[in-house]
Amino acid sequence: MSDLTLTTKAAEKVREIREAEDLGNQGLRVRVIGGGCSGFSYDLFFEDETTDLDQTFESHGIPIYIDMMSYQYLEGTEIDYVEGLHGAGFKFLNPTAKATCGCGSSFSA
Repeated sequence: MSDLTLTTKAAEKVREIREAEDLGNQGLRVRVIGGGCSGFSYDLFFEDETTDLDQTFESHGIPIYIDMMSYQYLEGTEIDYVEGLHGAGFKFLNPTAKATCGCGSSFSA
């Protein structure tokens, strides 16, 4: 089993968002949902509850929760936070993605 990890920059951004929204130490829920131009897209939100079916990881002190269905598509993924000419956001470096769309927000597996 290979962890999902955050880069230092992504972890800093997660902490910044949690603090700005007064979310305490809630974990980051990462899911794969149907949609986007390539078939699947990523979904991130904060949550403090897990189920017995979740994979749980910690990266740079940030708890990360992934449901079992999503984990099969996210195993070994690294999440980065990037800023550029086209805006800023989280970028998924996913070794299981066979193709990604031009904007990088969806993928096929």
